[in-house]
Amino acid sequence: MPSQLEELVSFLHSPQPAVRQIALDNLVGFSTGSNATVFRYDNYRAISDLKGLARENSKLLVQQSVTILANLCDDLTMRKMIASDEGFLKYLTCKICDLRNTSADIMCILLTNLAKEDCITKVFSFTTMDSKDVTLDKNVFKSERIVDCLMDCFVKGSDRTLNKFANFDYLAYFFADISRFRLGREYFIQKQKYDGVIPISKLLVFTEKYDSKTRREGVASTIKNSLFDSEKHEELLSNEEINLLPYILLPIASAKDSEIDDEDMFNLPEELQLLPEDKQRDPIPEIICVHLESILLLCTTKKGREYLRSKSVYPLVRELEKNVENNDISELCDRIVNMLMRGEIGTDQIEEMPTRNAEDEKSRLSDDEDSEDDNAIVEVA
Repeated sequence: MPSQLEELVSFLHSPQPAVRQIALDNLVGFSTGSNATVFRYDNYRAISDLKGLARENSKLLVQQSVTILANLCDDLTMRKMIASDEGFLKYLTCKICDLRNTSADIMCILLTNLAKEDCITKVFSFTTMDSKDVTLDKNVFKSERIVDCLMDCFVKGSDRTLNKFANFDYLAYFFADISRFRLGREYFIQKQKYDGVIPISKLLVFTEKYDSKTRREGVASTIKNSLFDSEKHEELLSNEEINLLPYILLPIASAKDSEIDDEDMFNLPEELQLLPEDKQRDPIPEIICVHLESILLLCTTKKGREYLRSKSVYPLVRELEKNVENNDISELCDRIVNMLMRGEIGTDQIEEMPTRNAEDEKSRLSDDEDSEDDNAIVEVA
């Protein structure tokens, strides 16, 4: 005999809307932790039911069903079942870009959780024509590629300027996840045909958006992941259309870094030379660590180290270590100093990638490379 909870789960495919709503009202609280196993009842039929309910017109019904799906992503089997449904993935990504969608933000969380699966790279082939149920505003979205539309939502839609119901912050974590794959990294550093802009350059400004930890953290990880292909470093550092380095250094810098002498100050990127008196470092040590890991990745080639030396990165890192009491930050600062201040060996050979989640550069990063932070599932209360 099914338990009372299992009976509730079976009500999700009731033909009566009121019964389905009652089931959702009672099941949202059981979608996290050990209770989530109830959704395995009847050979995981609830997953199909919830995906169907996520396409309904009722705001409450959609938000509750998507919330449950997002929470169930903590279960590997259920996450794979959701992510492997290409039709649902196409609908989800397209619906996020529907500027009338009142559930766009919770859908961004679901998409972020699904991005832990390798099959997420399918989104690079999705177009706005793939979901017949959703029509996008062509005055806003100039590209037919869904990944471009998602980028536009994130960049143009912060502070609810595109969709009054959404700020799209959690797309930052989605971008971080897809940048784990070579296909994703290539997307972020290549100029796109529809607007002639390199995507990563659109994200950099958010490294100092101090009212949104989610944006800063996701963008910092996207930058770091985009640096795992060391053959791209010279282009990323020298291309003025990207202007990468200042946006890695600004979050770790403070106006109180007073012991940088005039010569070193003059060599810093212009954006760091005359900091306002109220300029503070990123308040989250873990985010500072991500930026320091990006600097370490840029230290893996001789040209990269030479460039960082020429831009006074060492004195800036020295000030950071001196003024911030955090063991992880200190350890990373020491490793950067060792890389930048040692003598060179005369060739431009690739060094071992000195980050916490990097493999040996000689074997290159595999496309399924990830970190503990990348694997974190966002649960919705």
